Amino acid sequence: MHHLPQCHTRSPVTHLKAHLCVSADEPTRSLSGLILKNNVKAHYQNFPPAVADFIKRECLNNIGDPSPLIRATIGILITTIASKGELQTWPELLPQLCNLLNSEDYNTCEGSFGALQKICEDSSELLDSDALNRPLNIMIPKFLQFFKHCSPKIRSHAIACVNQFIIGRAQALMDNIDTFIESLFALAGDEDCEVRKNVCRALVMLLEVRIDRLIPHMHSIIQYMLQRTQDADENVSLEACEFWLTLAEQPICKEALSGHLVQLIPILVNGMKYSEIDIILLKGDVEEDDNVPDSEQDIKPRFHKSRTVTLQHEGGEGEEGEDIDDDEDDDDDTLSDWNLRKCSAAALDVLANVFRDDLLPHLLPLLKGLLFHPDWVIKESGILVLGAIAEGCMQGMVQYLPELIPHLIQCLCDKKALVRSIACWTLSRYAHWVVSQPPDAHLKPLMTELLKRILDGNKRVQEAACSAFATLEEEACTELVPYLSFILDTLVFAFGKYQHKNLLILYDAIGTLADSVGHHLNQPEYIQKLMPPLIQKWNELKDEDKDLFPLLECLSSVATALQSGFLPYCEPVYQRCVTLVQKTLAQAMMYSQQPDQYEAPDKDFMIVALDLLSGLAEGLGGHVDQLVARSNIMTLLFQCMQDTMPEVRQSSFALLGDLTKACFPHVKPCIAEFMPILGTNLNPEFISVCNNATWAIGEICMQMGVEMQPYVALVLPHLVEIINRPNTPKTLLENTAITIGRLGYVCPQEVAPMLQQFIRPWCTSLRNIRDNEEKDSAFRGICVMIGVNPGGVVQDFIFFCDAVASWVSPKDDLRDMFYKILHGFKDQVGEENWQQFSEQFPPILKERLSACYGV
Repeated sequence: MHHLPQCHTRSPVTHLKAHLCVSADEPTRSLSGLILKNNVKAHYQNFPPAVADFIKRECLNNIGDPSPLIRATIGILITTIASKGELQTWPELLPQLCNLLNSEDYNTCEGSFGALQKICEDSSELLDSDALNRPLNIMIPKFLQFFKHCSPKIRSHAIACVNQFIIGRAQALMDNIDTFIESLFALAGDEDCEVRKNVCRALVMLLEVRIDRLIPHMHSIIQYMLQRTQDADENVSLEACEFWLTLAEQPICKEALSGHLVQLIPILVNGMKYSEIDIILLKGDVEEDDNVPDSEQDIKPRFHKSRTVTLQHEGGEGEEGEDIDDDEDDDDDTLSDWNLRKCSAAALDVLANVFRDDLLPHLLPLLKGLLFHPDWVIKESGILVLGAIAEGCMQGMVQYLPELIPHLIQCLCDKKALVRSIACWTLSRYAHWVVSQPPDAHLKPLMTELLKRILDGNKRVQEAACSAFATLEEEACTELVPYLSFILDTLVFAFGKYQHKNLLILYDAIGTLADSVGHHLNQPEYIQKLMPPLIQKWNELKDEDKDLFPLLECLSSVATALQSGFLPYCEPVYQRCVTLVQKTLAQAMMYSQQPDQYEAPDKDFMIVALDLLSGLAEGLGGHVDQLVARSNIMTLLFQCMQDTMPEVRQSSFALLGDLTKACFPHVKPCIAEFMPILGTNLNPEFISVCNNATWAIGEICMQMGVEMQPYVALVLPHLVEIINRPNTPKTLLENTAITIGRLGYVCPQEVAPMLQQFIRPWCTSLRNIRDNEEKDSAFRGICVMIGVNPGGVVQDFIFFCDAVASWVSPKDDLRDMFYKILHGFKDQVGEENWQQFSEQFPPILKERLSACYGV
């Protein structure tokens, strides 16, 4: 391939001559143009100026070719040249295209508009910049004139061009915003569906960007959108349906829509039916396909969510930062093109969250008719409606659930696969309520039927059932313990039955089960059911196989849950993880030295392996000692902690913390090399990396004790800076506070002098944490530091009192420390001052302190 460049000087011209030789047939000319476009893309900077000028000139001369195909090809060619940074050096392009719009010849006008639309799409920001002397000031008013053109194709081009500038709030458009909106209204009744689609798209974007200008006309816009959402052309109805989704996010939504719900709700519900095309594409008539292997392109890439260390809160598990990913309509994701059904369902979901139970009077009469309808397509849409409103209308739905849930459970046995699969999804949206009832009422029948669906003959139903079961597991947690044997039998049977794609979802269901029931899984009979098929898959997979990701994640949860029960399986799993890390590091090394010889490695393999090693260390505790002793994991960890990719560092620090807890003697010799790296990573630009590094430092403190002294200066200033930063995420604040407390516990003399700089945010970030070991060690540290530097806490003593009161049951000796500090302060200031001081306390704080500490 190296001999090509010198002939490029000739080739574009020869192509163009062919391209312009009108006697050649259309496909040949178009192909010539596209070949030329690819040459421009790859080698434009090597074209001699004469050739470049010739191409530019001929493009503009032929933009009005009689053939639509050739006009489109020239448009693509012009845009490609423009995108090579040539808009600046081709000053005549935009003025000439704008002039050509005035041509009497339709082809010329249409060809120029086509090219302009492509340029507006590709270079909208550049067109609104001083670099080109703001050509939009001329272009936008010009485009607006063409909204009235007699040709629908031209009208459509004109709106599409202006639409490119709405989201970026281009100044030239904002200056003409009222004309634009009036012109859009004038086109409301246009007979051309492309024009109607572009009008709807414009109004949806204006809703986000200039709602102030739409509010005066809101009533008529809503009336128009209600019509368009029912447009016969699905492209128009989908574009219009986006309007409701966008409006739901605006503060004025409730006020603007209240009067229209009676019209809107039936329209959205109607849009939630599968279209005939959908049913054909989804093979809605194929009931059994579980023996048909999956094609590789069906399988979406999975992204591993790296390990982040979090603390437990009063109200249950970590509330924030949980990824809500059970988004609308997991049910038909093979179509994953956005369509009217999905958009209508998403709109109903967000509107339910805005209007809450006020939506129900408009819905309930409809729902009755849908849910029991003889036509399965209509019945299916009713079940989807019920799922879509689950989050927003839960309060109002509760009274109907005792009869609805049994009906939905019956729908799990429907003869139509698409009805069975949507019933899985909708039931999962009500899992929280099901679990709150006595188990025999709904949980048991639901679980029994869902487990049957996991073994359904239809792959879509298997997938929906597995996802729904994972949601149920998260809600039910230990409620599932009595049924574990039955659950495991089903999940293990599915191993032998599933094709590729659903196998990956099955791993997730097993991992979630392990997370939900924890150590209750550690029973010999459960281990004998579950481990052989998992290990068999583990042995079948090659080190390069991406299916290792979900399996490693699943094993990580299983190892953490089984604890010592995992011992018989840990050696091969541990070894392979170390190998995966080593291979990836080696490949990264070769790639960095000779990028032309080697491919960049997929570092996900290393990340997932590090996370499974963390799971092993956490689950096996001290038993991991021999495995670490016989491997070079500490050397590998040293390299991973310095990787350029944040996710690799994030998982490395999690593993470092877990190894510190499980087998510190192997970590200790590395501390002098590791600490500076940990210090460097206390950078809140990378929240999760910083969080895990902070947590690991805290764990190291607890093991090092007084030997932590030489490293305090490396880390303390960063930690104090982070705890005082505005808008730091809660998880990071809490981990930072715990680590500062632990540092102060082992090295009070070094940390106490800075007490005043962090005591206030320290107290506020730890008051909501549940009583646990980490909180215990951190508060001991604070007490010791107050002993060394009592002056550091005086100004913020009320925050300290509040933090102390957040303890439910501190250990006796910690309670004594609190007692001494509180009474010491009271004695110091005297009874009268203490009375005045404690007057500021909220009543509940006052009561707690006097009840627990007698102050």
